[in-house]
Amino acid sequence: QVHVVESGGGFVQPGGSLRLSCAASGSFASFYIMGWYRQTPGKERELVASITGAGTILYAPSLKGRTTASRDSAKGTMSLQMNSLTPDDTGIYYCNVLKPYADDLGPRTSYWGQGTQVTVSS
Repeated sequence: QVHVVESGGGFVQPGGSLRLSCAASGSFASFYIMGWYRQTPGKERELVASITGAGTILYAPSLKGRTTASRDSAKGTMSLQMNSLTPDDTGIYYCNVLKPYADDLGPRTSYWGQGTQVTVSS
């Protein structure tokens, strides 16, 4: 079992920045994929950015250039720096930890945090 905790959300004015943090504990392994997703009002949950255990980073096209993701696999942490925020970025941001394949210890499994609220408003 992996426990996932997000932090760093809050209220910010348009054009501002926020840094979100995610910490995974428990049975976390360095080959797990870590990612940030968000759910904005009226839309389905979407990927913001993900980082594989090998360090390959994938950004959502709509957010590329405004976000920077980083990860410390030894610590099981991932950060997301978001800049030039707009009201459209308002939503709940979730950290996801994915065990990408089954092994002797168990099946492919996805773990989610409780989410952290980001509100962008003047």
